[in-house]
Parts: sequence; C-alpha cells; structure tokens
Amino acid sequence: MQRRDLLKLLCAAAAPMPAWAADAPPPTADHHQHLFSPAMARLLDTGAGSGPPTITASDVIALLDTAGIRRAVLLSVAYVYGSPVRRIDDEYAKVRAENDWNGAQAALFPDRLRAFCSVNPLKDYALDELARCAADPQLRHGLKLHFGNSDIQLENPEHAKRLKEVFAAANRHGMALVVHLRASVSKRRPYGAVQARVFLDELLPAAPDVTVQVAHMAGTGPGYDDPAADDALSVLAEAVAKQDRRTRRLYFDVASLARPGMKEHDAANLVQRIRQIGVDRILYGSDAASGENLRPREGWAAFRQLPMTEAEWTRIARNVAPYLRSPEQTGSRRRQRVARLREPARQ
Repeated sequence: MQRRDLLKLLCAAAAPMPAWAADAPPPTADHHQHLFSPAMARLLDTGAGSGPPTITASDVIALLDTAGIRRAVLLSVAYVYGSPVRRIDDEYAKVRAENDWNGAQAALFPDRLRAFCSVNPLKDYALDELARCAADPQLRHGLKLHFGNSDIQLENPEHAKRLKEVFAAANRHGMALVVHLRASVSKRRPYGAVQARVFLDELLPAAPDVTVQVAHMAGTGPGYDDPAADDALSVLAEAVAKQDRRTRRLYFDVASLARPGMKEHDAANLVQRIRQIGVDRILYGSDAASGENLRPREGWAAFRQLPMTEAEWTRIARNVAPYLRSPEQTGSRRRQRVARLREPARQ
C-alpha cells in the first residue's frame, strides 16, 4: 500500500461526526497512542496482511490534526518481543531497537509527541533496559508496562516482587508509568479486586513520586463490559475517593472504552466510575490506529456520547498528564493549588 493511501485509511472517518462535534472543544492531548515499526508490523502479521500496518509519527500527527488534538504520548510496544508466547532470536536487541525507533520518531515532532519505552518487566534485562531508556533524552519520560501481554499475575508473590523493583527503579529515574493492569484474557488469568489490592498496597508505594496512569480504566477495551475489570477498578476508585495518599499521582485513561452503540448500562457504569474517581484524573486516549480501534477523532465523538455533562467533558478534554506538561504549566498549576489552600485563611 502506498503511504498516501495508508494516510487516507488511517484518517478516514468511521462515520459522519454528530452535529454537536463542530462546537465541542477537542482534547488537548491523546494519552494513549502506539506506533508500529516495520519490524513490529511484520512480527504481528500472521498472514494475508492480517497484522497492523506500519504506523509512523507522521501518521499519528495526521490523525491528531484531523481531531484537532495538539499532543500525544507514543507508548512503545517493544514489550511484545518479550511476550512468553513468542520465541524471538536476539530478543533484547529487538526490544532496544523498537524502543529506539519510537524515540527517534517522537523526536521528529518534539513539540507535539513524547515517547515512552516499554519492556516485559519479568525479563532478566528489564532493569537494564529501564536504565538505558532513562539515560536517553527521547525515552527518559516514561515506561509502558502491559501486564496481560507479559502474563503478569499479581497474586504470584514472585511477580509482585519483581514489579516492585521495576516501579522503584522508574521512581528513582523520575519516569512516569503507564500500566495496562488487566491480566491476560486469552489465558484466563485471575483478575479483579485481589490483583488491584496488590497494585494499591505494594506497587504504588514503590513509585510515590511519579505519575502512574492506569490504561483503559483497568480494563482492555473495546467497550466497558468486563466485570473483572470493573471489580479491579472499584478498588482503585474507592481509594481515590477516600483520598488515599498512595493514589496521589494516580490517573486513568479511557482509551477504547466508549464505543458507538454502547449498551446503556455499560455507559452508565463507566460514567459512574469516572465520577467516583473524579474527572480531574481522567485522561483522554484512543489507542493504536489499527484494526477496529476508533481513531482519535471518532474516539472523542464516541466519548462525547456518554451520559455526562458539558462541564465534565470540557474538564476531561483539558486534562494533560504531568509528563506532557511544560515546566511553566506545572508551576502554574502548583501556584493555583497553593492559592486555593491559602484562600480560606484569608477569609
């Protein structure tokens, strides 16, 4: 396929935009995007062109422009090479190459894109790769972990111990964490409140100083119809609602959860969790521009169909994770918080 044809395919609208969309402010940032290098696209192609296409930074920028979105984080999929279902020659070399390719792509649009590296945290080379990424100007901002793809089982004490080491290392290096918390669906691994409590009790305290973003609101998408994911999310949402200090830097992205034709009770359940957590902690994201995933523009249109208020949508659209903010923005927000804290004393 020619590059111009791929761009048209990636940016093609899934459906006409609703009338309200013309006046609705788009999100400031897409907090959940992926690139696929040519090597990764070949790895994921199981035959007859069934895999995702190569997706470059230019492709993502075109999608963002179509949606009116300014910035995005590119979450490396290098962890795929470390999946236990694969046997990869020169595995670690390919993990490094995928991470580096993502960093180099983000560097093409430094004012708009930020790359996170990724790794299977159970691998012997995981801490080495984390340290290598932390020393790279293009990859030092954060780490993506995919518990399902890496077959992490938090009820396993050895897995939990290893994850604590990785979280602590990320914290030392000042790297944000984006975590696909959902355990493997294909392997039918246990998942729910038990695993969420391990995350809350053991992992979050190991990374108290950096942003931790839970992908897909603790599920996997598409849609919000996974009872196990809701059980896990309920633990985290309750902790946030109680102002548990361990959740002080905890955020949640909504990538691939809102869908056209979503069942009414699924939409209501999703909105209930968003409100329980608080809209200030909800980050817009759309996921990789491949397969049936909604593109950023269509994903926002679907999200806007949830039974929420205009004020809630506007707040979520304006939310930007700390790892994407400029120092000036961070300082401004800190000054605003301090002013709010001091205001009652002046009354």
